[in-house]
Amino acid sequence: MKLTMFNGKVLTLFLLGLTITQCAPSEKKDNSSDNRGLEMAVRMADSEIAHFPNAASVDFKPEGKWDYTGGLIASSMMKLWKVTGDQKYFDYAKSYADQFIGEDGTIKGYKRSDFNLDRLNSGKFLFPLYEKTHEEKYKKAIFILRDQLKDQPRTPEGGFWHKKRYTNQMWLDGLYMGAPFYAQFAKVFNQPKDFEDVINQFLIVNKHTYNPEIGLNYHGWDESKEQRWANPTTGCSSQFWGRAMGWYSMALVDALDFIPEDYPNRDKLIDILNQVAAGIAKWQDPKSGVWFQVLDQGNREGNYLEASASCMFVYTLLKATRLHYIDSNYNAVAVKGFDGILKNFIKENQDGTISLTNVCAVAGLGGNPYRDGTYEYYIKEPVRDNDPKGVGPFILACLEIKN
Repeated sequence: MKLTMFNGKVLTLFLLGLTITQCAPSEKKDNSSDNRGLEMAVRMADSEIAHFPNAASVDFKPEGKWDYTGGLIASSMMKLWKVTGDQKYFDYAKSYADQFIGEDGTIKGYKRSDFNLDRLNSGKFLFPLYEKTHEEKYKKAIFILRDQLKDQPRTPEGGFWHKKRYTNQMWLDGLYMGAPFYAQFAKVFNQPKDFEDVINQFLIVNKHTYNPEIGLNYHGWDESKEQRWANPTTGCSSQFWGRAMGWYSMALVDALDFIPEDYPNRDKLIDILNQVAAGIAKWQDPKSGVWFQVLDQGNREGNYLEASASCMFVYTLLKATRLHYIDSNYNAVAVKGFDGILKNFIKENQDGTISLTNVCAVAGLGGNPYRDGTYEYYIKEPVRDNDPKGVGPFILACLEIKN
């Protein structure tokens, strides 16, 4: 029996079995894991609310802004509300929206002219918010965000630039920021032709960033090959950053929620997801069960076990196995990863809350001061507790363990 990969190569289940035997003890998932997952989701969400009573401040900025981090936490709270029925999680997410969205749908601080894909991620939790409240301002805000994509700058092949100021560049991060929102809008508001564009975003970035020898995707790609961080031949950045792969993996498994099963080329996204899952399993640290900041260089000085990527990978593998996109054996990789997260990254605080530790605070490419995308760059960026880019995916992963 064989799994066919998007790049045309074949990955046998024999090799997959070898990887999983090394990385995880068992694929069995019992009720105790289910209960533990929901319990930990609740504990982390309650702790997040205690740490950041103002939902706009989750990225350690008192006033906050309309950005992907606030939207990530709000989305995780919405999903927890749907599972538990506890109104406080819904109210917390709603409070974030209400600090920024006016009655006419305009969003405080949002500039369409920036063409920043990061700003679209917060649009995702507005769908259930509008569905529950029927307040028109949320629907209007959704349309305002969707309108950005009408004029989003593109590469010659049609790939969205990550931001207007990052000319000719596609980052793996941007697939998570834009594609699931784009696909959800297409489904909810009956724009089926847009699914082709959504799929094409993944096909383009995979074509240019995937390294078949390593089994991972580079963080970014400069179509013009002008950036100092870009390989002069391929245009790719030089490293396989954990969270970039995490964003990418979540983007795939979430966008598939909205694309009809019989839509042309949807199967290619599933092929890419299988490719991504194989890379995740390959580079799981066999001792801890989690993943390194720079994925393929775990033995190199300065590298460290990083929480946000680990949470993203666990969420992706659990959801993808539940929906039968990937082989069920990957569930064992995910369960070992979840156990590793609890062991390595969860800290009990004296006030009864918990914290998620070892989260890379930020990483990017280019900009000012210039980020050159080297190994040394990624391992020297700040690390902090309770960063929303880890907390949100942790809650989502816990809810998948519950499933």
